[in-house]
Amino acid sequence: MVLAVLAGCKTKTVSGSDGVKKFSIEKDKDQDGIKNSRDKCPEVAGPSENKGCPWPDVDGDGIADKDDPCKDVPGPVENNGCPWPDADGDRVTDKDDACPTVAGPAENNGCPWPDTDGDGILDKDDACPTVPGLPEYNGCPKPKTVTAMEIESSLSPYVGKSYNHNRFAKKTVKKSAKKIVDYDNEEYDALVENPFELTKNQPLSTFSIDVDNASYSNVRRMIEYREVDKNAVRVEEMVNYFKYNYPQPKLNQPFSISTEVDLAPWNPKHKLLKIGLKGKNIPMNNLPPSNIVFLIDTSGSMEDENKLPLLRSSLKILLDQLRPVDKVSIVVYAGSAGVVLPPTSAAKKAKIIKALDQLQAGGSTAGGAGIELAYRLARENFIKSGNNRVVLATDGDFNVGVSSKGDLESLIEEKRKSGIFLTCLGYGMGNYKDNRMETLADKGNGNYAYIDNLQEANKFLGREFAGNIYTIAKDVKIQIEFNPKYVQSYRLIGYENRKLRNQDFENDKIDAGELGSGHTVTAFYEIIPTNSRSEFLPKPNKLKYSSASATHTYGQEMATIKFRYKKPQGSKSSEMIKIVENSTPKKVSEDFHFASAVAWFGLVLRDSEFIKKKSLKDIENLAKQNKGKDTEGYRTEFVKMVQKYSKMSN
Repeated sequence: MVLAVLAGCKTKTVSGSDGVKKFSIEKDKDQDGIKNSRDKCPEVAGPSENKGCPWPDVDGDGIADKDDPCKDVPGPVENNGCPWPDADGDRVTDKDDACPTVAGPAENNGCPWPDTDGDGILDKDDACPTVPGLPEYNGCPKPKTVTAMEIESSLSPYVGKSYNHNRFAKKTVKKSAKKIVDYDNEEYDALVENPFELTKNQPLSTFSIDVDNASYSNVRRMIEYREVDKNAVRVEEMVNYFKYNYPQPKLNQPFSISTEVDLAPWNPKHKLLKIGLKGKNIPMNNLPPSNIVFLIDTSGSMEDENKLPLLRSSLKILLDQLRPVDKVSIVVYAGSAGVVLPPTSAAKKAKIIKALDQLQAGGSTAGGAGIELAYRLARENFIKSGNNRVVLATDGDFNVGVSSKGDLESLIEEKRKSGIFLTCLGYGMGNYKDNRMETLADKGNGNYAYIDNLQEANKFLGREFAGNIYTIAKDVKIQIEFNPKYVQSYRLIGYENRKLRNQDFENDKIDAGELGSGHTVTAFYEIIPTNSRSEFLPKPNKLKYSSASATHTYGQEMATIKFRYKKPQGSKSSEMIKIVENSTPKKVSEDFHFASAVAWFGLVLRDSEFIKKKSLKDIENLAKQNKGKDTEGYRTEFVKMVQKYSKMSN
């Protein structure tokens, strides 16, 4: 009797939690609540409205045809199964397209790149975006010096025979060169490459970080004009032009530390140690309010179209990044200095732009007086715990009052004590004074960029705005101690003008470089391993009293790196330590290989005595194979720059 009752229970229908009748597997194979006898699709579950069959979805976008107005073309749920329209066919959907009726690249939000002056050279590539120019001069008009030379040549009975007594006289100017730039009045400090050091004699190496990248864009300009002064090449600035994928810092540390070791591409007998720092990313909403003084050179030397006009366009890009809480002032200098715009909220953009647009070039260059006035104005409007900064825009050609490199150095060292930071923006060519710009940035708690076109302005003052304008750590120093057990000799690549005495590392009175929000800084050491034979190994001195053997071996430690830094308004430094093991990783990053290619190119441009392998094709291939995602195209541009220099050299 009990068995009969249980058997009967198996054939009864029950209601599920959704109210749909449930039948046994025997009666409803797909368990969709419709008996097999009435189910048009007994193997596949479907609604009763469609006789037990699933609603069709021809385009496979997950939206049933009955609800899909575009049943033959897949589309997102948010647009009811239809693809987002792209009216102009530029592959940027209208919902994301700032110019939905005109085709344009995705990098410019679907809008065509503008060409303000209508010279056929897009503003992003145009060094003079507001004045028509020629392709061979990066969109600028033909320089007056070239016109004068052409007139002189046409009038001279000695056409074809010329003499050049400037520092480039030993270089051969090719007949095919279309561009001529008179570098006679440009100034660069001579750099002496860091030599290899014997570890047993000098295991310590100390230097300041350098976040400047002016050298890269200046060298790019020189390659464009087919003349490169090797003293304009600072290898560390070439490397630091690029961003690298270093991790964000942990806990409350202002920056993270990364290291990698691999073989040196220009000498496989040597190793390269890469040290990378990554500043903490601070969201724009959390950045402190800014008190920014634009210090603008309006002297006669700034009249060229790739100087004051480009400068105005550049500062408008910076202005676009500021918030209503930020304040802007404008100080100008020519024969004398004056305030053009008192402190004004960035919300009053039209007023600030009007003041910029009214600037005209003329007169001599009283840069020292301008610096005095700009810092006084910044100090009078100082924001405690804020971002107080002077942005100096000039060609560096100071010639009135405080104008020598030494006098400017003394002046700016005094001003840095005020807690006001400095950003130097360099413009122009022909009379460009790189050495003065570099001195001001290095000695004035600052950074330095060379703006050769609007694209570079967009990079430095737009995309990388926070890192270049907001300091998160100052006086950042690095000291590395190499273990003689594994390192026979070493040398620091680049940073020649940023080296410090070893005793300066713990001295908080010694100035060093600044690190901005999200900034990356990279340094390379070239290492000659123990027991490796190298022609670059220094000859050891025969010492009578020094101990030949170390008392401790410290396992597999190849080096110990110490870092010291201060908070932006602090006066006492903190220390961080990183140990580098001797083991070689199975695989190093694309960043390592790409950065080493850039360093290699810099060494070739400097005609380094420490490398024998100088194949530009090898550099090009190494960079090309390790570009990574390169979403902004800067690494691709570097490859093209190597190719252009290779053609120029041949």
